[in-house]
Amino acid sequence: MIAIGSDHGGYELKEAIKKHLDEKGIEYKDFGTFSEESVDYPDFALKVAEAVASGQFEKGILLCGTGVGISIAANKVPGIRAANVSDAFSARYSKEHNNANVLCMGGRVVGPGLAAILVDEWLNAEFQGGRHQKRLDKITEIEKKYSK
Repeated sequence: MIAIGSDHGGYELKEAIKKHLDEKGIEYKDFGTFSEESVDYPDFALKVAEAVASGQFEKGILLCGTGVGISIAANKVPGIRAANVSDAFSARYSKEHNNANVLCMGGRVVGPGLAAILVDEWLNAEFQGGRHQKRLDKITEIEKKYSK
């Protein structure tokens, strides 16, 4: 199951992605926001990132106006590898090479059609391991060093 969340800038795109996931029969839980009323993106990044980091959810999708702020906030949670993407190549390789467990996009950058493609690329990709695992291990060491 996928944890999904957004701020007001990503709300409309979140709703489009939920419709796409419904059409594909993919289960998700919406952590909010539930309107276009102004809210703070770190609040929703934290909810989704903690749900993924705890193992309650395998993956997450986060959206804000650009995808930048919400990805920065999500990446503060140990164990989260949030990738802000706006093209299919990056969406696929964020999983294959970086084992991204949270996909981020900008509602003011990516349209609903492209978002569906990016979600599909990311969901259908598989982490390749090997030399990429060594690099993720190094990222984990950095995370440990600074999360004391």
